Amino acid sequence: MPYTDSPLAYPETRPVEQIDDYHGTKVSDPYRWLEDPDSEETKAWVEAQNKVTFDYLEEIQERQTINKRLEELWNYEKYGIPFKKGNRIFYFKNDGLQNQSVLYVLDGLDDEPRVLLDANLLSEDGTVALSTVAVSEDGNLMAYGLSTSGSDWQEWKVLDIETGDNLSDSLQWIKFSGASWTHDNKGFFYSRYDEPNENTKPEDANYYQKLYYHRLGTPQSEDLLVYHRSDRKEWLFMGNVSDDGRYLIISVFRGTDPKRLVFYKDLTKDLSDPEAPVVELISEFEADYTFIDNDGSLFWFSTDLDAPRGRIITIDSRTKERKEIIPEGEETLDGTSILDDKFVVSYLKDAHSEIKIFDLSGKPIGEVELPGIGSAGGFDGNRQDTETFYSFTSAIVPPTIYRYDMKTGTSTVYRQPDVDFNPADYETKQIFYHSKDGTRVPMFIVHKKGIELDGQNPTYLYGYGGFNISLTPYFSVAMLVWMELGGVLAIPNLRGGGEYGKEWHEGGTKLNKQNVFDDFIAAAEWLIASGYTSTPKLAIGGASNGGLLVGACMTQRPDLFGAAIPDVGVLDMLRFHKFTIGWAWCSDYGSPEDPEEFKALYTYSPLHNVKPGTNYPATLITTADHDDRVVPAHSFKFAATLQPAHAGTAPVLIRIETKAGHGAGKPTAKLIEDVSDRWAFLVRVLQVD
Repeated sequence: MPYTDSPLAYPETRPVEQIDDYHGTKVSDPYRWLEDPDSEETKAWVEAQNKVTFDYLEEIQERQTINKRLEELWNYEKYGIPFKKGNRIFYFKNDGLQNQSVLYVLDGLDDEPRVLLDANLLSEDGTVALSTVAVSEDGNLMAYGLSTSGSDWQEWKVLDIETGDNLSDSLQWIKFSGASWTHDNKGFFYSRYDEPNENTKPEDANYYQKLYYHRLGTPQSEDLLVYHRSDRKEWLFMGNVSDDGRYLIISVFRGTDPKRLVFYKDLTKDLSDPEAPVVELISEFEADYTFIDNDGSLFWFSTDLDAPRGRIITIDSRTKERKEIIPEGEETLDGTSILDDKFVVSYLKDAHSEIKIFDLSGKPIGEVELPGIGSAGGFDGNRQDTETFYSFTSAIVPPTIYRYDMKTGTSTVYRQPDVDFNPADYETKQIFYHSKDGTRVPMFIVHKKGIELDGQNPTYLYGYGGFNISLTPYFSVAMLVWMELGGVLAIPNLRGGGEYGKEWHEGGTKLNKQNVFDDFIAAAEWLIASGYTSTPKLAIGGASNGGLLVGACMTQRPDLFGAAIPDVGVLDMLRFHKFTIGWAWCSDYGSPEDPEEFKALYTYSPLHNVKPGTNYPATLITTADHDDRVVPAHSFKFAATLQPAHAGTAPVLIRIETKAGHGAGKPTAKLIEDVSDRWAFLVRVLQVD
């Protein structure tokens, strides 16, 4: 039955006269002032909106029960995949409800682990996260990045692993960067931006990244500038030292576009030696090239050049001669490492993992037998390593860590979590349905065994569909609690993702972006037609680009869904490129500066397709005041537009998290609160028994 609550009284949002001209089309932007998160008016608006939202959520009786069950299930030991440097082994572990996972080190596989770095001690509320670590080749030093309140900005420090003490090194203004040590263990490469000045704001666009080398014990001001391009403001640089220590491999990106350039620098010569220039090995943005390893001057790459699903080639760095080693297969290549002088190649077959092994000539020599249909990750290490670790998970299998012997081809359980539920009570299936244009799309469906297909099951349809990112099966306590409530979980593999390679990705980008929304809408229609659910019982959710997905679908088909949760979504498709790293998404979305791409963006932009007098689904918009990737202005303006336009009685709320960012590093306590509010909201608006 339809939602029956009385309409809520929303805070009034002051409109302003703001008209922009896009290629002759006049577009109103009456809530432009909400783009300034630090103004007193915006802060007052946030406070007023949060009061309405939390007053509503606190009235839901089931909220505390859901919160308690989440805490019970969340409280299990969680292990990261171990990795080795020197003679030491490192891994992350969370005892259960710790806000941040703790980094441990073992001096040998059979030794007792000791705490190396506990980020929980760095802040009282758990909002300082250990975002990145890079251990030196000898295993004695660790560079690490810290993120505060979910920010993409990182502060880097260096730790003496033997003593556990920090060295004097401190690096600032780092974003979208790892670190890679030279094999003399004297320093590392990293990428950073110039320090902001008094005229810049945190939400300003990020341009002109630069690649540096930091020598231990010296101030950041003395770091050596290795590479930058003053004529290419949008280029991003990732520097990695090859496993033999001889080369610095520089991958060059234009935002999120998978196409990249590859340069290298000979590290056998002094870094500042003009006789050791940066050499352009791949100088055109023609395809994805991911460096795997090298044998002297012979470099191995995975690439989608002339192979939409991926293949492995060699390039001779002296002659640039190319040779195919492992040809394109029926499955999508998803990752490659070299261990024990063998290629370990991860493939996606209909969005689940297969691991195959080849010799260095490309001859197939075996597969890693996985426990079932799910997602496997890991298999890291150096070329001579004879053992490695990997993780396996699925919708009903918590992440289990395996130790893999390359010589015998055997897997043994290294760490297995104990979660308080019975996997046998649930079932997972993969179905295929057809989208609007006839494209065949896979979808995973998970629920308790024995449900009736009577159209009355509360269903959460979750999607992403962008940036070449694949949604593969994974375990989630949040989703488990939803299913305990009687809910169905459905996850389609939409175009725009990477599940079927380059063509699948590009089929959901730029002028083809509507395909993604059509795929999602078709999934909803299939679930209804197949008896799983019905419109009053169907909720849609997604985060970031998935938030755009939800926003576009609820404005295109408000009649189809009972509820919508656009999470940290990209919702203003005409101004997304003006903030932080938003310009980088033009590779997927197109640019409002281009007349044809503007037309496509304007056609589906959620903010610009809210129609007054429409009965929209019950909506819970979520964002964070410190999100410096998808700035909160997207969600602020969408809520301000949607509330007065909405003609129905269903609530249209915005939940604004404080001291949080885009999602990475969010403390466990905040995660549980967040999920409790989402499920409580859906229990009420979908009238879950």
